[in-house]
Amino acid sequence: MKEIIKRIPIVRIFARKVYSLLFNNLKPFLGSEDYWTQRYNSDGNSGAGSYNRLAEFKAEIINHFVKNNNVTTIIEYGCGDGNQLKLAEYPSCIGFDVSSKAIALCQDIFQSDKTKSFRLMTEYKGETAQLTLSLDVIYHLIEDNVYYFYMERLFNSSERFVIIYSSNYDKEQQYHEKRRQFTRWVETNKSDWNLIHHIPNRLPYNGNNEESSLSDFYIYEKA
Repeated sequence: MKEIIKRIPIVRIFARKVYSLLFNNLKPFLGSEDYWTQRYNSDGNSGAGSYNRLAEFKAEIINHFVKNNNVTTIIEYGCGDGNQLKLAEYPSCIGFDVSSKAIALCQDIFQSDKTKSFRLMTEYKGETAQLTLSLDVIYHLIEDNVYYFYMERLFNSSERFVIIYSSNYDKEQQYHEKRRQFTRWVETNKSDWNLIHHIPNRLPYNGNNEESSLSDFYIYEKA
């Protein structure tokens, strides 16, 4: 049945919407980590932003940046189910996530790819990279302390660049999303980092979550 759903776009979109409604309405929200752990354990995925045209847009921007800036080491915080990484052209990458199921999926998908490795966030041991990535993650960090800790690690573990793909405005929590104007946090807490590029989304939000997004690219460089 799953394979049939995957092959029929309309059925796939409908199935995702039904899943989202049922999952969001029936399960109490117990926290960011718990939400994603349950979501992957229930055969959910990383979301529409990691698939199809949105995934292609993200890969195009990041792959181009990596190549043009001779980036050789990358860390992604919130690698998810690995679908976005299928389009990545990275010399070396470590993917971290809070979900053991997501890590297992990535390890299975990329088991023959020696340029990629995956670990739980709790297994972080001070690794650094020339570029750190946060793709469609920040607005899923509901708790303020979780958000602060995540941002600190995102910037502190980067040697040169940080790329954030997210919305950038404040909005109160709506189940598993809480929009944040993260650029203000960076200006206040990371004054030694400069915003060098803001790249608007090629597929700006039009009401269809499957084909458009509220996220833009924000690229920072260490002063």
